[in-house]
Amino acid sequence: MQLKWLEWAKQIQAISQAGLEYSKDMYDIERFQQLRELSIEIMHQYTDVEVEKVQALFANETGYATPKVDIRAVVFQNDKILMVREKQDGAWALPGGWGDIGLSPKQIAVKETKEESGFDVEAVRLLGVADKNFHNHPPSPWHVYKFFILCRIVGGEATVGDETSDVGFFAAHELPPLSVERNTQEQILKMFDSNSSPHKTVFCD
Repeated sequence: MQLKWLEWAKQIQAISQAGLEYSKDMYDIERFQQLRELSIEIMHQYTDVEVEKVQALFANETGYATPKVDIRAVVFQNDKILMVREKQDGAWALPGGWGDIGLSPKQIAVKETKEESGFDVEAVRLLGVADKNFHNHPPSPWHVYKFFILCRIVGGEATVGDETSDVGFFAAHELPPLSVERNTQEQILKMFDSNSSPHKTVFCD
């Protein structure tokens, strides 16, 4: 379950960000700035992260607040799924990362797979879109949509990248310790189900 204080902090931050973007009245702007500072203080109080870092990572954007987008490539070989070991936490995840400005979701899936696993892939189709709040992920300061895109290997070979320390293929019954910040067991098993049923409807939270 999402922590209520975290949900409140994110909502206050989103309201203040929109208010600072669109308000013209100097007094309203001052109030929205106070709301933003309150959201920063909540995050600082409950996480012990320095105020400056919270401000830089959590409350430094401008414009209307929207969810962040995380793209995950789903690659199968001999009924096993491609995963990479993340250096950050030593656990395993589908290749992927944040969406980049100027690249489409499919292009991100192709790029991240090459960088993290060494394989050249072709993006085939969208399998699903998950709202991180609806899944058993650790608490996050951002509201995140996760795109799962089926890809097919067309070349390359297993090679670790700057952010990965190992590459492997795993059957559904032998999944390694997962980087649950990036993907959950339920999501990985859903990928196996989608792969075995090619006409299955795209799932969306």
